[in-house]
Amino acid sequence: QVQLVESGGGLVQAGGSLRLSCTVLGSIFSINAMAWYRQAPGKQREWVAITSTGGNTKYADYVQGRFTISRDNAKNTAYLQMNSLKPEDTAVYSCNADVMLRPGVRNYYWGQGTQVTVSS
Repeated sequence: QVQLVESGGGLVQAGGSLRLSCTVLGSIFSINAMAWYRQAPGKQREWVAITSTGGNTKYADYVQGRFTISRDNAKNTAYLQMNSLKPEDTAVYSCNADVMLRPGVRNYYWGQGTQVTVSS
């Protein structure tokens, strides 16, 4: 059974920083892309950032220059370093992983989500 375990959320003042982690647990063959999404109260879930196996990254415009996504393939873990946080970044942040269970068998998994609250 594959699980994504997230950590690192919390309460921070505007301008502060937080670092989120997402670890893929279970028997897998490999991990393709890993991405972060967020959902604020009353809003739809939106994409934040993505990293490929080789470390290529892309960001949503609203976090570009403030957030950094990275990964440690040896640990099956992705990170989201969030700097210069704004109250509008307040949301539940969830990790998504594109996983190869074995060659030719692919599935997508979600973490349980971690709350990030930015106070003004």
